[in-house]
Amino acid sequence: MSNNVLFLVVFITAIVLVVAALLIAWMVAPRSTNPHKEEPYECGIPTRGTSWMQFRVGYYLFAILYLVFDVETVLLFPWATVMRDMGKDGLYTVLFFFVVLTLGLAYAWKKGALKWK
Repeated sequence: MSNNVLFLVVFITAIVLVVAALLIAWMVAPRSTNPHKEEPYECGIPTRGTSWMQFRVGYYLFAILYLVFDVETVLLFPWATVMRDMGKDGLYTVLFFFVVLTLGLAYAWKKGALKWK
């Protein structure tokens, strides 16, 4: 079997499985309607005012910083598994990666992005 045919088989199988899972979830899901289910809420407290409100940009900055360091830890796992095979070049690459992340953290700290006001 050639690579193109194998890719096509895997791609079609993936699409069929995703569509089947969505279809089964839609068919099995309970359906009950009442006016209270349509209302937006948070922790059971009724909302006041409109749903369209602005959030401070600090929340987004905090979330982006979290994602950056979360991706860092995800990238460290594959590196740790092949570290011995990579030799000194791999070590220097990861040290450079850490230096860039440390500079980014220092910049965010200096700008006050980590202060929760």
